[in-house]
Amino acid sequence: MAFNHISVLLNETIDALNLKPKMTVVDATVGGGGHSTEIQKKIPGGKIIALDKDIAAIEHTKTKLTNAEFHNTDFVNITEVLDGRKVDAIMADLGVSSHQIDTADRGFSYMNDAPLDMRMNQSQTKTAHHVVNVYKPEDLFKIIRDYGEERYAKRITDAIVNSRPIETTLQLAEIIRKAVPGNYYKTGGHPAKRTFQAIRIEVNNELGVIEKFITDSVNSLNKGGRIAIITFHSLEDRIVKQTFKHLATDCLCPPRTPICICHNKAKLKIITKKPIEPTEEEQKINPRSQSAKLRVAEKV
Repeated sequence: MAFNHISVLLNETIDALNLKPKMTVVDATVGGGGHSTEIQKKIPGGKIIALDKDIAAIEHTKTKLTNAEFHNTDFVNITEVLDGRKVDAIMADLGVSSHQIDTADRGFSYMNDAPLDMRMNQSQTKTAHHVVNVYKPEDLFKIIRDYGEERYAKRITDAIVNSRPIETTLQLAEIIRKAVPGNYYKTGGHPAKRTFQAIRIEVNNELGVIEKFITDSVNSLNKGGRIAIITFHSLEDRIVKQTFKHLATDCLCPPRTPICICHNKAKLKIITKKPIEPTEEEQKINPRSQSAKLRVAEKV
């Protein structure tokens, strides 16, 4: 299957990175290479360091980038990848790629029948099948409620547990559909959307690595270098916002401390006071961009 992916907030991200010739830029989630292809044009004589835990993304993007270094690894490993090197800009698109969703046998989609997989890194052992069939009911409920922000999490959890073993995506989607009220489509979209999102986040530990990635990335930036992160989920965006704010704060002492004793100095200046969102035109062309938010900060 061809590697098709529409890059979200492409122009906004390229502009925000403040790119110049001969820069070294990290694309920590290179995916289909859409952002990196444009970055390449802005940094003649420079270099791209491309990371992705999906080997299919790496193999595809190798055909599109000229002066690039590739690493088939999770972006949380950026410190190990750079091995002491400093870079001029870092970006990450935290969304699942269109290619992964549209490749039926990867098990991301509730619209195509496939084994319950959902791994971005196909060499890891934890799959959606394990989460759905092995997790304790209370843990599964918490994932669906928190990561999916699903108001019918209890109903869905009970239905899943009572239907085990569940083997395929369409089997799971049908169980979810029967568990929620018939008018769900009118207010919440496809009944399985939020639950599938929640399971995917859990399988790939998508929230657990964001804060560490940002902190490590900032430590690897040259002064004046920028970090740009695109999120697609309110929990992701909240983590990015709070981590940026923490790193942009001088004193971290408790509020009632009369004088600063921590001697902390801010590492970042926040560029986007509010996140940049897709234009109405982009949302029409690419509906998957609708929840995207871009936040940008600069190393001080």
